[in-house]
Amino acid sequence: MRFEWKYVFEYFPKILAFLPTTLLIVAVAAVFGLLLGAMFAIARIEKIPVLREISAIAVSFIRGTPIFIQLFVVYYGLPLLLLPLGVNIMRTSKLFFVLVAYAFNVGGFASEMIRGAVLSVPRSQWDAAYSIGLGKAEAYVRVIVPQSVVIAIPSTGQLLTAALSDTALASAMGVVDALERAKQLGDHSMHKLEAYMDVAFIFVGFSFLFDRFFKYLERKYAKK
Repeated sequence: MRFEWKYVFEYFPKILAFLPTTLLIVAVAAVFGLLLGAMFAIARIEKIPVLREISAIAVSFIRGTPIFIQLFVVYYGLPLLLLPLGVNIMRTSKLFFVLVAYAFNVGGFASEMIRGAVLSVPRSQWDAAYSIGLGKAEAYVRVIVPQSVVIAIPSTGQLLTAALSDTALASAMGVVDALERAKQLGDHSMHKLEAYMDVAFIFVGFSFLFDRFFKYLERKYAKK
């Protein structure tokens, strides 16, 4: 089929209408992934028995396998894992499994990022916190975490930008997001290139916005 720009303009709003699903996946993955990553990181930093080993295995699996594989492991494995506990999620929306898979994926990569940020805080900061009577938990909250967050901002931006690109694989689970809608439109009209170009424009645009936002945060907190 001959390439026609009219389809690029015609499809753009139709594809953009499904962008909230893509952004929902990124938002949930960011919130729960960073929380999970923090838990994994602290378990390894503090050498908490059992949790340290579980965290190490989970992080190795997540970092060593493609997100595509993780999607299907969660989709088929999570219901089987919960069924003996009396929880049946067999009929749960596929979007739920996609959200869980992406949260774990971000959590695995965020774990190493957070661990590196915490360990990069000078030991003198710990000594200073203890010298004014703070316990370990208080030292984390009031001294170590604020400094670690500033250190981790650039890596967090890169991680979430990568997560945005990876959401394209959610369509493999049957979730109708921007990419899946583009595929539907392209299959219907046989003008697939025009539809996928729209998706490319959208992803590049939002990746640019993510990059600008995190660079702004980096400059803002670097001055403090």
